[in-house]
Amino acid sequence: MLKTRPVSEVTHIIADRFGTCRMETETVPLENALGRVLAEDILASAFIPNFNRATVDGYAVQVNDIRDCSEKTPVILNLVGHSHMGAQTTFSITRGECAYVPTGGEVPDGTQVMVMIEDTREVAGDRITFYKPYAAGLNLIFRGEDTQPGDRVIPAGKRLKIADTGTLAAMGIMEVPVRQRPRVAIISTGDEIVPAAQPISGGLIRDVNAPMLRNAVQVNGGCSRFHGIVKDNLASIKAAVLVALPEADMLLISGGTSMDTRDAVTAVIADLGEVYVHGITVKPGKPTIFGTIQDKPVFGLPGNPVSAYFTFQLFVRPLLHSLQGTHPVDRQITLPLARDVVTNHGREECVPVIIADGLAHPVASKSGLITTVSCADGYFRIPRDLPGRKKGDFVEITFLDC
Repeated sequence: MLKTRPVSEVTHIIADRFGTCRMETETVPLENALGRVLAEDILASAFIPNFNRATVDGYAVQVNDIRDCSEKTPVILNLVGHSHMGAQTTFSITRGECAYVPTGGEVPDGTQVMVMIEDTREVAGDRITFYKPYAAGLNLIFRGEDTQPGDRVIPAGKRLKIADTGTLAAMGIMEVPVRQRPRVAIISTGDEIVPAAQPISGGLIRDVNAPMLRNAVQVNGGCSRFHGIVKDNLASIKAAVLVALPEADMLLISGGTSMDTRDAVTAVIADLGEVYVHGITVKPGKPTIFGTIQDKPVFGLPGNPVSAYFTFQLFVRPLLHSLQGTHPVDRQITLPLARDVVTNHGREECVPVIIADGLAHPVASKSGLITTVSCADGYFRIPRDLPGRKKGDFVEITFLDC
């Protein structure tokens, strides 16, 4: 029979076995770096920007020249030059002088503030009238204000976002050191399982888990390969594992995890490697397996899609991120429950919810009905030592963003 372990203990077992393992580093072109996990700190090698620049179209001035100006007491300054985009500005300004600078252009030496062109007026003879006082530094970006040589711009372990790729481009970094994507082999088992595209008749079930797990791996930074549907017997599963595992960093076997006499996943893992966990005090997902073969993590996920979904979220997803040197990031919100929820005592439970009218509405879910999760906005967890939660209780909702 299953010897179930609590969620916290299983999480510890997985982390103790593989928590320090990291994927190797590879270098990818900048255009392919989005969503990849940075393997090394990115340090600035130059000043960005490398010159003092204007953020508005207008005039570079010294602040004391316009400190007391107004509509009634304007100040007139001599226009001594123009800055041009893409060209170095070689002249300077002093008291009583100004220079025109376009947005993004280099300001001349001596500039203390940029005055927007709409707050000025041209006067005959290369003179400009100013009507409004400005504070020092306004509408300017100074050399090195973004980064300076030696600054850590992006830390190792960050999953690169769109703005990060722009930052890398600003520094001229076109080749990016990232962690390799974990390669995940996926096998579906079951005499009743057929490909999702195949018509079904009585007794047959479409393979929901394979496409779902492949997409789950992808959005968590991995890449997957599906090795097909195999019959629920020891020889077939063993043969499939021996083909799949050599070219993978992790193996997910869907189905065949319960205690039916025909289920063989546990026996295969034990025969080829070691079983650490068979049975977790969680609903859904009680018959989940965790072990190793060829020193690689192997998960036996329940065949029921809702169980497979939540056990992936709780156990596989964190390990995928850990292998890449990062952590999952979840959006969460605390809301009151719209109704009572009664649970099975002794098992931690994941309860899907729909968020509406400022309340968390629990969704009645069964482990075979994946639509109950796809219609949900998020889920909350009920500890194994609680019999349930009451209407009005505040619970922490984790959004199901993927």
